[in-house]
Amino acid sequence: MRLAEIYERIVDEKAGVGFRAYDDSTAGPMDAEMLLEVRRPEAIAYIATAPGELGLVRAYVTGALEIHGDIHTAIHALVTHVKPVPWSERLAILRALGVRALRRPAPPAEEAPPPWRRGLRHSKERDAAAISHHYDVSNRFYEIVLGPSMAYTCAVFPREAATLEEAQYEKFDLVCRKIGLEPGDRLLDVGCGWGGMVMHAAEHYGVEAFGVTLSRAQAEWAQRAIAERGLSDSAEVRFGDYRDVTETGFDAVSSIGLTEHIGAKNLGAYFSFLSRKVKPGGRLLNHTITRASNHQDHRAGKFIDRYVFPDGELEGPGTIASAMHDNGFELRHEENLREHYAMTLREWGANLERGWNEAVAEAGEHKARIWRLYMASSRFGFDRNTIELHQFLGVRLPEDARSGMPLRPDWESVRRPAEDAGERRSAVAATD
Repeated sequence: MRLAEIYERIVDEKAGVGFRAYDDSTAGPMDAEMLLEVRRPEAIAYIATAPGELGLVRAYVTGALEIHGDIHTAIHALVTHVKPVPWSERLAILRALGVRALRRPAPPAEEAPPPWRRGLRHSKERDAAAISHHYDVSNRFYEIVLGPSMAYTCAVFPREAATLEEAQYEKFDLVCRKIGLEPGDRLLDVGCGWGGMVMHAAEHYGVEAFGVTLSRAQAEWAQRAIAERGLSDSAEVRFGDYRDVTETGFDAVSSIGLTEHIGAKNLGAYFSFLSRKVKPGGRLLNHTITRASNHQDHRAGKFIDRYVFPDGELEGPGTIASAMHDNGFELRHEENLREHYAMTLREWGANLERGWNEAVAEAGEHKARIWRLYMASSRFGFDRNTIELHQFLGVRLPEDARSGMPLRPDWESVRRPAEDAGERRSAVAATD
């Protein structure tokens, strides 16, 4: 049985994706904009010995399997048009492939070990290793992908045609408005990445902003950027675990993209910890990826767990809301920004393609291929609503239960334009 015949049994011709293999067999329209190519026999061995997404990922990461054309469009077409294959036919395919296909090749070096080989789940040591696996790739690699903002979380597009930088600015500013920052406030940003929120809040809202990240490379980059922007007196990013932050009495807390690393069993302790960091009346903005439903498995699939975010977990929005509401914060506002994350990933993917040669030189071809596949498949998830992006706003109520919130929040009416930043910093200085 030639490989093109196997492809035709698995993928409906309506997919419109051409197929070519090393055995010189072809299928589908060869002039299609998208073409799936099986370049080497180990692609089949990877797929046969690790059925499902893991085998396909291993084949793609090593280059034994290639997707020509726009990878996001190809994923849409292929996933949408996969045909059910009965077990009897699967066995027939395996027999046709022969014993050689059942000899498992070594997985790529970039693959993290399976979860049972990593130690105690969500211990400080295991969390540090997981964060290092993803974030300590290369700051220059992330500069290529993320652009000047170095913001690695969902942007908020004020309009369809907005640039990525405009949308990342809007995201940080929206968070600042939601948590009601005022000149002289103290902000804690947990899981602060390269310090984008810390610098935005200090520069444009005149606050004292402190961030913490488990990535040493991120902390070093952020501290240099803070100094270059003249914000060293009002902004700091520290390398460390958020659980080791001893300071308290913050006016507000932002958590932008950290909850995904906490773990479902630890959500209560997480929000309780943050509630003890903020003053009565202070607010928490929790910006996080979620599942589309509380009924879905919260643990990541094998591709994400082995290659992207080891130990990452996504809970349903109701689970996050309940954990936050039951552990120190009255939930006051929530919104789903799912489409915005699909647009953000579109822009990151375009950045990677434009800077492909430099990205490969910086991090290696395997790593670049992992990120290309990860961003395209994640974008597909947001497109199809298998994952979502939610912002949850909560208040730690004081004894008199006065929330300090407007009767009907309108985040546009409290917008604080960047050109007022100097005036706000001057106001802070005048009160010192």
